[in-house]
Amino acid sequence: MKPLDLSFLGNISGDDKIMLSRTVQWAYCAENKYQAKYSFFLDERQLALCEATLKSVKFDGYVAFGGYDEAQRKVLGFFPPFEEKAYDGFPIVPVTFTYRKSDLLTHRDFLGALMSLRISRESVGDIIVSEGRAAVFLYDTVCEYVLQNVSKIGRVGVKTSRGFDSDIIPVQKFEELNGTVASVRLDCVVALALRISREKAAGLISSIGVDVNHVHITTPSHQLKEEDIFSVRGYGKFKLEHIGGISKKQRIHITLTKYI
Repeated sequence: MKPLDLSFLGNISGDDKIMLSRTVQWAYCAENKYQAKYSFFLDERQLALCEATLKSVKFDGYVAFGGYDEAQRKVLGFFPPFEEKAYDGFPIVPVTFTYRKSDLLTHRDFLGALMSLRISRESVGDIIVSEGRAAVFLYDTVCEYVLQNVSKIGRVGVKTSRGFDSDIIPVQKFEELNGTVASVRLDCVVALALRISREKAAGLISSIGVDVNHVHITTPSHQLKEEDIFSVRGYGKFKLEHIGGISKKQRIHITLTKYI
């Protein structure tokens, strides 16, 4: 294998470089040694970095899956040429926790209980908490250990079982925002999304940055395109749904959605 050039990703951490090097190795094994490989659970930022890196080495024989369609934390599966990219082989097992509806447990409670068992974060996918029940997606290597060792979350008694009811998955809600911008520069679009001036938006981007498709951006002039997702700390998450025509004042009509 050639040395991996990650300079196009900008300033990334040493841990990210190790992760991406491992990702390319798995892709190499799938493509050249005909071995299916699976990553650990990755968050949305890590997934974006991996997908950009796989694109740079021209490997597309992978699928990201987190146990259900709307998952945020996902495992990357790498498949040999001509092999079906199926979800069945992914090393993901959902576990359902049931408890009294009067006991109010949170995502943090479940994650803390798992971490106290010295289970690594990369072995835990999404945690969906509902009234009286929760679903946790686990790497198969830790599933049995959790089933055998977790009878309480904090001080709350719980029962565990394999599988999950899809009805527990919350429906994502959106608010539509329409308006016009001078251009699809990041500062212009953020100004519309947050209903602040372009100057304030530019200052915000320069000072704390905005995550665009899970990549941290501090350049106000960064150009957006349709389907781009951006998050502003303290303000929320948005998607540039549509770039429309030009108004009489030579401004661009755009449609945003805000995740609520």
